[in-house]
Amino acid sequence: MPHIDTLKHQGMRHRMVQALRAKGITDENVLRAMNEVPRHFFMDSALDNHAYDDRALPINCDQTISHPSTVAFQSQLLELKPGMKVLEIGTGSGYQTAVLCKMGARVFSIERQKGLFDKTKRLLAEQHYRAQCFLGDGYKGLTEIDYSPYDRIIITCGAPYIPQPLVDQLKVGGYMVIPVGDEHQKMQRLLKTEGEPVIETFGDFRFVPMLGGRQF
Repeated sequence: MPHIDTLKHQGMRHRMVQALRAKGITDENVLRAMNEVPRHFFMDSALDNHAYDDRALPINCDQTISHPSTVAFQSQLLELKPGMKVLEIGTGSGYQTAVLCKMGARVFSIERQKGLFDKTKRLLAEQHYRAQCFLGDGYKGLTEIDYSPYDRIIITCGAPYIPQPLVDQLKVGGYMVIPVGDEHQKMQRLLKTEGEPVIETFGDFRFVPMLGGRQF
């Protein structure tokens, strides 16, 4: 059954965006993109009435679609400009991917789990989001096909540490936004410089863990 974006959905989405403004999201490009991307397309239709609640919801492979406020916050931290190359670690449902595309980014996204990768790649293509999707190990970034350096890197799962291969693939002057920690994470933004990176911390979050070292 094809996805339908009804007036009811659009109204729910508008209210979601107003709530994001109230929570301190000020980047108009982020807010515009999240007002345009139908979040309910990226989850089971049984959850339709909750699609625009500010909560994480289950998707395939024991993963979740992040809170809208988390998607907005990470997207805002990127300070993204149209045309920038963005490496996303953890395609997941594809919702964050779609938001980045709507913000004008050239998105390269890696997913570890094949079942999720196959479904999400197909969904993004059906919805005409021009992201390039790859099945691979997010800790390594994209090594076999080298599109680096990236202007921005975003990690949408909890990492126990900042993977050095991802830092290596980031452009000098570029930002990486990554939740660092085990069960609970601190949202960090790394600025790559010619010397030691500069790291800022932006509060507590909880993400599903970043997977590595497993078979696809």
